[in-house]
Amino acid sequence: MSDIRVASRYAKSLIELAEEKNVLEQVNADMQLFSQVVSQNRDFELLLKNPIVKSDKKLAIINAIFKGKVQELTITFFNLVARKNRESILEAVATSFQDQFREIQGIQTAEVVSAYPLTPGLRDELGQKLVAQTGKRIELIERVDPSLIGGFVLRVGDKQIDSSVRNSLRKLRNQFKDNPYINKL
Repeated sequence: MSDIRVASRYAKSLIELAEEKNVLEQVNADMQLFSQVVSQNRDFELLLKNPIVKSDKKLAIINAIFKGKVQELTITFFNLVARKNRESILEAVATSFQDQFREIQGIQTAEVVSAYPLTPGLRDELGQKLVAQTGKRIELIERVDPSLIGGFVLRVGDKQIDSSVRNSLRKLRNQFKDNPYINKL
């Protein structure tokens, strides 16, 4: 079975248990913290995926980092995963957990990449339009990419709207390239 499917199943089980114990929000925060630690510390990520390092050593490091900072349920879950020698999928479990949590809460993630940072007014207007179209609460992720020159690229789920100047220039260049009259000049 693929690691993604296994991670999804572990995440689903953890969500169900966290809901039962009424600590779903806290466990979600724990999974966000775990993802953040992994993304900011390459050595920790490599340690989790290293098959040579024994599970008890990995578990000791996980406990040293997270014990007292996360829910007891989360620590117990980390222990369970480590006993099954599945530490390498913990990052995927955390990601899957967060995705499933957003689905349960009716939250849609939208990513907007713009040439300049969004103003608060524009951010609010964009959020309101997305809420109206999707019917879900919106979690807006913003990035700045000066190579867009102007405009923005918006991704919501599997849809993308590219209203950047860079994209418009690329389309214009392709039109000129394909125009037989221009090519004769």
